[in-house]
Amino acid sequence: MSADGAGPSSPVWPTRRRYLAPTMCVRKRTFEWGSRTYLMGIINVTPDSFSGDGVSASVEAAVKQAVAFEAAGADILDVGGESSRPGAEPLQGGEELARVLPALEAIREATVLPISIDTYHAGVAERALWVGADMVNDISGLRADPEMAAVVAELRVPIVAVHNQRDRPFEDVAGDIVRGFEATLCAADAAHIQRSNIILDPGFGFGWAAHHNFEIIRRLPELFRFEMPLLLGTSRKSSIGFLLDEPAEGRMLGTASSVALSIAAGADIIRVHDVEEMRQVALVADAVTRDNWRHDG
Repeated sequence: MSADGAGPSSPVWPTRRRYLAPTMCVRKRTFEWGSRTYLMGIINVTPDSFSGDGVSASVEAAVKQAVAFEAAGADILDVGGESSRPGAEPLQGGEELARVLPALEAIREATVLPISIDTYHAGVAERALWVGADMVNDISGLRADPEMAAVVAELRVPIVAVHNQRDRPFEDVAGDIVRGFEATLCAADAAHIQRSNIILDPGFGFGWAAHHNFEIIRRLPELFRFEMPLLLGTSRKSSIGFLLDEPAEGRMLGTASSVALSIAAGADIIRVHDVEEMRQVALVADAVTRDNWRHDG
């Protein structure tokens, strides 16, 4: 029995593994993988975000959102200037830079949080890193722009490497993700990117059918083999909308469910639009899966 008579305590959820990944330091903030779930807040500097929360070209709105996310408990801010929704028109680098650089510079002055630049263009990433971003979120997993790996390696910054299934043959959800990660890590090794600077994202919503996306969550423990931190971004995605028959703004509860289950399955970072609400979900999920809760005396 435990001291309070509640029965034996089990500090580790059945699907959770003991982390071998080293801690990661980003802008003086230390990420101790396995200790708790971290929150990445999404700031879309776009006019056509699928989620309806894009701030377009408004620097003031981007800063306001960043400050609100910091106050709500975000650990990282993810700033992007190109919509990654299916069917979105690709941007030229100059247009993407015109969207993100003013917002990045202003956000950098307004917050001490680490900032991620959400781009798969090496030129955009490099400029963004010089004006205030601290890390890269590449939805191609280093497989779109051959120069991206060199930029990340040279500037010695962390990278979120996403497996993107779009336009790739399907065999098996977990198997396809594993092969994608292996290709990404091969490119990273060739560029001499330190593996301790890599976060893996299996790509929920990137080229999968709705039921495949939910299978990603269910089979997330199969990705523990890489012994790297895992990020999952389910927030307001169309698979949730398909299941609930709800538009983006009506997917809060569905997102909350997917976030809790992602944490139970082993996610270390959740990428979300609704930081305050999903922080509450993460606190409860961590209390259950990590026995990580606060005693009030």
